[in-house]
Amino acid sequence: MKDLITILRLAAIVEGLSLLILLFIAMPLKYYYGNTEIVPVVGMTHGILFIVFVALSSFVSQRKDWSDGFWAMVVLSSMIPFATFVMDRKLKALN
Repeated sequence: MKDLITILRLAAIVEGLSLLILLFIAMPLKYYYGNTEIVPVVGMTHGILFIVFVALSSFVSQRKDWSDGFWAMVVLSSMIPFATFVMDRKLKALN
């Protein structure tokens, strides 16, 4: 079971980084510098990583018998910039 949380933590970090890249690199390039080509690529990558993260967190939640509230907090952390890094500490404590 420890391996599942380790994989989830890694997925959370990668997904969190993709959100930060989208918000703080791709979007400014689009709106300040007119580079419209990067947002679809980074956005699609982030979307796929988000779906994988939600599915993986659901699987881990069922295996670890997490409450619905804790699982919702894990998923919500992937929607708030930098929150996945905070959530990583909580997940590390569970490992």
